[in-house]
Amino acid sequence: MLVPLLACGVAACRSGPTLEAAACQPNLPRPDPADPKAGLVPVKGGVFAMGAAAERPEEGPPRQVQVGDFWIDRTEVTNAAFARFVEATGYVTLAERPLSAAEYPHLSAAQRAPASLVFAGANELSPDPSTWWRIVPGASWRAPEGPGSDLAGREAWPVVHIAWEDALAYARWLGRDLPTEAEWEYAARGGLAGARYVWGDAAPSGEAPQANTWQGVFPAADSGEDGHKARPAPVGCYAPNGYGLYDMAGNVWEWTQDWYRPGLAPAAVLERGGPPRAMSHDPAEPGQAKHVIKGGSFLCADNYCFRYRPAARTPGPTDGGASHVGFRTVLRAPVPEAADGG
Repeated sequence: MLVPLLACGVAACRSGPTLEAAACQPNLPRPDPADPKAGLVPVKGGVFAMGAAAERPEEGPPRQVQVGDFWIDRTEVTNAAFARFVEATGYVTLAERPLSAAEYPHLSAAQRAPASLVFAGANELSPDPSTWWRIVPGASWRAPEGPGSDLAGREAWPVVHIAWEDALAYARWLGRDLPTEAEWEYAARGGLAGARYVWGDAAPSGEAPQANTWQGVFPAADSGEDGHKARPAPVGCYAPNGYGLYDMAGNVWEWTQDWYRPGLAPAAVLERGGPPRAMSHDPAEPGQAKHVIKGGSFLCADNYCFRYRPAARTPGPTDGGASHVGFRTVLRAPVPEAADGG
């Protein structure tokens, strides 16, 4: 399930008594290609049980997987960080480019105009999920809800409307990469082997929110008990996991480098930490190439998506982004022996 919206100023983003804006945005360094480890957390490699006894058929069965040492972004990449990349390189995201007439000959010129997917809610409570989102011309990372929206007060929000190739371009600018699915899940677990959530086994509650997810019946109404009602949160508003990583559950989905296939392919997982890059396969759309996205988003509700668990995974189409999809990056390099993850 892909996508989200609305806005709040950073200073006013936390309205609940248990949530304080000052607790958000932990030490966000300026991205710099000359300092590729800035903002990264070292994770010592090891063996772990990837996947779960499947609550969704694509999540398992669990398999023992080994990952090497790597460094990973402490937070999701923010609007401010991505803006620095665009300023330095002149990069134009996929959502800001028109579709190719050669690749999409069946679409009109208007249909090929720059656009992206935005959560529209369910005002009429339609049972058809295709009506809950819409393609909005002009929507992009600069205008998350489309024309008339902007990034004022959202510098510390996770950047969204980022396609897979956009995320990879940012990572390569810094001499980094996107995490494999195995690296991402290993980091998300934070040393809690087999735990249901990134913080342990206890279900989240309004009294002690652990992540930015959807509370209530999706998509009818989000009560906002976690402090954010149907919108992203600035990065770092919730407690970090055991490795010091923020928002590994909820907020926005995150790209991985792996092609999507249902279930975990044992030989490929053990060899590379993820499925081979040969080709993806989504039984729902067998002709559409997709990558694995992880972590869930602020749209994940227990009654519908329930994919803010570390084992959860879903396919993300490579030809676009959405208003609830972002990313973080990794650097594969040795880490100190004292680092977490060993």
